[in-house]
Amino acid sequence: MKDKRILYVSSEVVPYLAENEVSLMSYDVPKMINDQGGQIRIFMPRYGNINERRHQLHEVIRLSGMNLVVNDLDMPLIIKVASIPKERIQVYFIDNDEYFKRKATFADEDGVMYPDNDERAIFFAKGVVETVKKLNWVPDIIHVHGWMASMLPVYMKHYYKNEALFSETKIVTSVYSESFSESLDADMINKVKFDGVPHEAIADLEVPNYENILKTAILNSDAVIVASTNLTPSLTKFIESSTKPFLPFTPKEGFAEAYTNFYKEQVL
Repeated sequence: MKDKRILYVSSEVVPYLAENEVSLMSYDVPKMINDQGGQIRIFMPRYGNINERRHQLHEVIRLSGMNLVVNDLDMPLIIKVASIPKERIQVYFIDNDEYFKRKATFADEDGVMYPDNDERAIFFAKGVVETVKKLNWVPDIIHVHGWMASMLPVYMKHYYKNEALFSETKIVTSVYSESFSESLDADMINKVKFDGVPHEAIADLEVPNYENILKTAILNSDAVIVASTNLTPSLTKFIESSTKPFLPFTPKEGFAEAYTNFYKEQVL
């Protein structure tokens, strides 16, 4: 994978958030490609529970300052950056006071999902793409981890479909079993349609629960990686019948070779 450019877009990444299946793989996979000589960038939301001082985040003024429209409202985009110690890996943080200042990731202190999680996901997807455009950094692969990042395949395939910068870029989505039991805002599908995304690309968002959000990401991706052992039978069947190249679950001790071969043989 030497000199290949891979953009990792994730809901969660260690060491900035607690360890779980998503956050660990969102660190391990980029590190593996970095060690192979690939060029990587990682993007994640700048949640309010990330300690900026400890992790030495700083705002990148030249990348910040634009407004993104979400559901017909202008939302200022702030970009921060940090480096993972010892790894020489840059992590970019998508920030906005309205969406990400609160001191938790997806739910309040009572475990209730934030009512604007759908808009946060849309803002995050747009923020990533707009920042990569400003960097003028053309990824060979965009690899998506976690449901908060799951709108990125949709926006890449439709909202940004005419961007010459990404004409050769392939999108891979890792599918995890970690989920939530509620649905996001019932109007989510109309907020995405507001951006000109056709109904058939997001029909599953009529009921925006965890599984349907993942199905929408899969539908708009070029390839899929099964990242958990215990996906629901319906999600597994959806992946298998999608006609997308997919990599079955691989235990951690063997993922490096499996992921590298999948990138090279099925994606690029």
